[in-house]
Amino acid sequence: MQITDVRIRKIATDGKMKAIVSVTFDNEFVVHDIKIIEGQNGLFIAMPSRKTPDGEFKDIAHPINTDTRERIQTSILDAFEKAKNEEVNEEAIEE
Repeated sequence: MQITDVRIRKIATDGKMKAIVSVTFDNEFVVHDIKIIEGQNGLFIAMPSRKTPDGEFKDIAHPINTDTRERIQTSILDAFEKAKNEEVNEEAIEE
């Protein structure tokens, strides 16, 4: 399974949540609402989740193994850095 598209849908400057992302696999399957979070040890991804009646959050979709999680996270964070750099360059051009 290949990651064929990563779309950064929203970039925030305030708070711990930095962006919301959609990832497409094999040009056939997409997962929306993956969050990029600023943690104590840097950026990480949080898979889409829902709140259960007892207040816990349960992932709706998630990778089964560490290698897949790392591949998805690396692709997302690389796309996020590229989007941030493009945003900074656009702001510099406007000034």
